[in-house]
Amino acid sequence: MNFSRSLLLFVILIALTLFLFLCDLGVGSVAIPLPEIFHALQGNGSSTLHSQIILNIRLTKAIVALLAGAALSVSGLQMQTLFRNPLAGPYVLGISSGASLGVALFLLGMPYFGVSATSFPLGIAGAAWIGSAFILLVVGILSQRVKDIMVILILGMMFSSGISAIVQILQYLSHDEALKSFVIWTMGSLGEVTSFQLPVLITGVLIGLILAVIAIKPLNQLLLGEDYAITMGMNVRRSRFLLFLSTVLLAGTVTAFCGPIGFIGLAMPHVTRALFDTSDNRILVPANFLTGASILLICDIISKIYILPINAITSLLGIPVIILIVLKNKAFAHD
Repeated sequence: MNFSRSLLLFVILIALTLFLFLCDLGVGSVAIPLPEIFHALQGNGSSTLHSQIILNIRLTKAIVALLAGAALSVSGLQMQTLFRNPLAGPYVLGISSGASLGVALFLLGMPYFGVSATSFPLGIAGAAWIGSAFILLVVGILSQRVKDIMVILILGMMFSSGISAIVQILQYLSHDEALKSFVIWTMGSLGEVTSFQLPVLITGVLIGLILAVIAIKPLNQLLLGEDYAITMGMNVRRSRFLLFLSTVLLAGTVTAFCGPIGFIGLAMPHVTRALFDTSDNRILVPANFLTGASILLICDIISKIYILPINAITSLLGIPVIILIVLKNKAFAHD
């Protein structure tokens, strides 16, 4: 792919992302025109009500949508490249299951101690983080001992299944109110992050993205498999751990604050590869940042218009992409 076409696509994606960000600020139960959005962001909005809606409610949610989409898309790219599996996603290591277990223990277990889960502003996010970090620790230990990356993939799937069973038991034994809170969390939401929590989310995602940039060279070496990467002088164990850590920071942070958001990390790397027609991660990592951010902003706009859970929108948009990938791979296998 020539440089000028890549540059043009990046300019278009940057402009599209900014446009969708502004649209996300304007769409809602109260429609706000574009000039009012600019005035509010500059701190001199003509309508105090519009300024309060944008600055106190919608701006935080739009930032979360942008960061969450970018984080999930980049982490999905990393896992698909590492495992050389087109259907691998950011949650393939059991990150989502670990976060779900942490949240289930917190939301469903706290009532047994006579304590309300709402008493802790970072309670749900902290519980999800601890659950994700525990899975990272287990996978990290295993990756030091297991050479075959596909074995790690299978173990991650087994962890997910086992943890899901534990979560189901906790749901069965829980009180109605706590169960409702947990089910709502599993639907995903971009609007639950407070201004107090936002800096924590931004910090986690930014560190994960910095690690993703550092891991670009190992990712490119892994395109032809680990054996080839070793001949190129890559430290496989260290590179694996770097990619695992980046993925947990990206996907784990988003899951902690927004709940499990499906299909973005699975589908968007494929869309980006098709758009840029390249496998070079020097292009794909920043491109996935923009495509993931754009698509989740679109999903947030749609969810606000039709008042639907964000996971319902991402699934409806992501499933057709996955079906096309499976059919395409099947066609190649027959050829």
